[in-house]
Order: sequence, then C-alpha cells, then structure tokens
Amino acid sequence: MVRRADGRPILALVFGLAALILGAVAFFGPRTWMLPAAIGAGTAIAVVCNGEPSNVGWFALIVLVAWAALAAPMLVTAVLGVGTVLLLLGELLFTKSDPGWFAWIGGTVFAVVGCTFGRRQRDLLGQLREAQAGLAQRAQAEERNRIAREMHDVIAHSLTVSLLHVSSARLALADDPDEAARALAEAERLGRESLDEVRHAVGLMRGPTDPMKPLPGGTDLIGLVERSRAAGVDVRVHVDGDIGALPATVGLAAYRIVQESLTNAAKHAPHATCTVYVAVTESAVLVTVDSSGAPKTGTGLGLLGMRERAEALGGHCEAGPGGSGWLVHAALPRHAKHGAAT
Repeated sequence: MVRRADGRPILALVFGLAALILGAVAFFGPRTWMLPAAIGAGTAIAVVCNGEPSNVGWFALIVLVAWAALAAPMLVTAVLGVGTVLLLLGELLFTKSDPGWFAWIGGTVFAVVGCTFGRRQRDLLGQLREAQAGLAQRAQAEERNRIAREMHDVIAHSLTVSLLHVSSARLALADDPDEAARALAEAERLGRESLDEVRHAVGLMRGPTDPMKPLPGGTDLIGLVERSRAAGVDVRVHVDGDIGALPATVGLAAYRIVQESLTNAAKHAPHATCTVYVAVTESAVLVTVDSSGAPKTGTGLGLLGMRERAEALGGHCEAGPGGSGWLVHAALPRHAKHGAAT
C-alpha cells in the first residue's frame, strides 16, 4: 500500500501537483501516454487522500475513472476501473476498516457503468445523425434526378413536336397559309402546355399546398399520341385494358416512357411509322413502342431516364434495335412498391 502523508503537507502538495499534471496529460496529451498518465494521477490522488475515507479527494479519482469511461479507450477504462476498486478494497482491508470505503467503491462502480452507458448512447446518437444526414443527401439527389427526368421529358418532347409544327408551317406558308397558321397555333399551344408542365414539375418542390394541376397519367396517353400525330408523326396506338385505373405513379411512368419513345422517333426518324401498344393486366402494365426508323446514336439520357423510371417502380425497361427498326419495351408492376420515386 501507499505510504501515508501524515504531517507532511509538502509531500501532499507535491503529489497533488503531480496528480494535476498527470491528469492533464491523460486528458489532453498523446493517446499513447493516456494509460500511464492516468495510472500515475490515480496513484498521486491516493497518496494525497492519506488512506482516510472521509477525504473528499477520493472524488477526484472517481472523476478520473468517469472521464475514462466517457472518452478513453475501453482498455484504459477497464484498467482504471478495476484498479480503483482494488485500491479502495485494499484501503478498506489494510489501512482503516470504515464503512465509508463502501460508498467510494459503489460510487466508482456507478460512475463506470453510468458513463459507459452514456458513452454508448452518445455514439448511437452520432451514428443516427450521420445516417440522417446520409438519407437527406440521398433524398436530395433523388429529387434532383426526378426533376431532371421531368425537365428532360417535357422539354425534349415539346421542342421536338413544336419543331415539327414549325417545319410544317414553313413548308406550307406559300401554298397554304391557313395550314401554316394552324401549325403555328398548335406549336404555340404545345409550348404553353409544356411551360405549364415545367412550372408544375418545379413547383412540386414547394410542397403539396401549391395549387397546380396533376401530372399526366395513363388517361393522357391517347392525347399524347394525338398531339404527336398532329405534328406529323405516323403513330398508331393499341390499348388493351383500363389505363384509367392505373395508380398515379405507374400511369406517369407509362406516359413518360411513351412520350420519350415518340420524341426519339420524331427526332431521329421523322418519317418512320410508330406503333404504341399498352396492355394492362392484373399484375403489370406492358408498354411497347415499335418504330420503323433505323437505329441512331444520341446522348442516351432519355433511355437512361426510361430505365430509371421503370426500375424505381420495381419494373424494367429495355430499348434497342428490334421489331421493325427500334423497339422500346417496358414492364411496370400494376401496384408499384411503396415509396417508389417517380
């Protein structure tokens, strides 16, 4: 056991300063010095307390152990906790048998257990905050991708079909002014309609309280085909089943896939014949767009957007050479998985 410091105030002062210095090294010094510095500080505290259970200096030892349980590695916590309990038991057995020692022993055990539990809760809170931050970043990225898909689909289709109307008006301007005026009016109407869709897609970020018309769905497929046909695209449509009964997310995905397919056909093969086939079954929606135009290269963003829309609902979409030239085929589940992005 440590020697008592009775009648030696200078010795107590020296060990007290040593305890402060070593405690500061344990708190703020290099990690490799943490354990020996903490052990030295605990030993100095024991010398200063002079084997008396009534000395409040033992509280400093409990504070040291509590700090280790909160911030130090588990090895340091275990060594200090077990060492402190053994030290106090030794004081009880070999210096002065006093019930006060049991209070210090109990306080040490309580400090180790309580601070270890608090450390665990703090670590869990930190992990939860990191997870929440990651989810927020992921949600932002998904929202940006969703809006980018909407902008691409709306703007690409609008510009392509409007360009067809303008081209028709230019060709008919000399021979048929009425037809030219009709084509220009249709291009203007389509531009206004697309502008409303763009405003709506951006306005979705403001929240559900913003009064705007709903996004297109399955019931708007026929109108989409009619607009493409009015712009000069040779397109036929066959619908098998009730497209009006589709959920909003599934109907929007089917609409955008057909829209992108017709836009690509009008852009890369303006004189091609397109056939749109939509089949609604009990479990799925099958969308097929067959264009007789020869396959051509592009940026691929539209094809990527179609695949992302289908996969977000738990389905799939494939596009490539096939059919009479270029074939797009998508299979969407009738009831999309919960929380699927559109």
